[in-house]
Amino acid sequence: MRYDYLIVGAGLYGAVFAREAVDRGRRVLVVEKRPHVAGNVYTERVEGINVHVYGGHIFHTNDRRVWEYVNRFASFNRFTNAPVANYHGELYSLPFNMYTFNRMWGVTTPAQAAAEIDRQRREAGIDRPKNLEEQAISLVGRDIYEKLVKGYTEKQWGRPCDELPSFIIRRLPVRLTFDNNYFNALYQGVPVGGYTRLVEKLLDGAEVRLDTDYLAHREELDALADRVVYTGPIDAYFDHRLGALAYRSLRFETEVLDMPNFQGNAAVNYTDRETPWTRIIEHKWFEFGRDEAGNDLPKTVVSREYSAEWKPGDEPYYPVNDERNNSLCARYKALAAAEGERVLFGGRLGQYRYYDMDQVVAEALNAADRLL
Repeated sequence: MRYDYLIVGAGLYGAVFAREAVDRGRRVLVVEKRPHVAGNVYTERVEGINVHVYGGHIFHTNDRRVWEYVNRFASFNRFTNAPVANYHGELYSLPFNMYTFNRMWGVTTPAQAAAEIDRQRREAGIDRPKNLEEQAISLVGRDIYEKLVKGYTEKQWGRPCDELPSFIIRRLPVRLTFDNNYFNALYQGVPVGGYTRLVEKLLDGAEVRLDTDYLAHREELDALADRVVYTGPIDAYFDHRLGALAYRSLRFETEVLDMPNFQGNAAVNYTDRETPWTRIIEHKWFEFGRDEAGNDLPKTVVSREYSAEWKPGDEPYYPVNDERNNSLCARYKALAAAEGERVLFGGRLGQYRYYDMDQVVAEALNAADRLL
């Protein structure tokens, strides 16, 4: 059988493009090297809890078109992301807001908090930040940097903050209010029943082949379709002929606990350098500790998240968009352009660019409108 489109990757980008192609009467084959659909937003049911297997995902957007689109395929709950920072047992609100400043300095008014931040900025005397450490201190002062930025960032990137480029932290949100909502988004929530169910509905009508490595069977798979939508790593598509791009990877330790409540919040970030994990996710709180019928769940599932340098065989999660890698990516994109309209490179890995979920959906919809 011939297909109009071969889509490589059953993650969010591939699934949205597949949905649009099927709805426009195209024949679509989706191949996925993992044994499941949904990519990194994959969720599976454990003890009645929808576990975010590859890390917690909260859908948030200001794009009404995107929000209305995903709501065609799932009902979203009213979950609001309000993470907590744990620094050696001291708990702070994230993002940085009046609760944070009260806990840090004992201040009770926005004017007091602003004055303390300004004092620490002036004391630092940094006019032209040369690295991430200086950039952060120049934005929020030394206290917040030392307790809530330094350790967490060094664990994320695997190197000291004074060796990281300043552009990684262009800004740090400082709220002189008691607003605990981490995202400045009009729309926010988690799909009831999990992301896997959402992606399965997006893929309805397309043929899906799991456990299928496109790069290992490229010739025979390419022969089946007129066009390819590729969402894997762009450098892998070209056999790393120009060199390997850098990525950060993640590792998870997940366990079921025989208790109803472990930490009382969906996400707690561990911002000290000594704690080896970056955060702990307690999955049941993405859906308020209840199943779809509204019943309280007697057990809980937690995941400790560790950041790691990517190496072959690991899952690439985040592109390292520093000067060296962006320059190398530009050369790969020139090779991609030479492929012409036969191959579309999409998603976080295909474009080597960090995207939030709503941006992935928007990019896929825009590509579908342009090509279909």
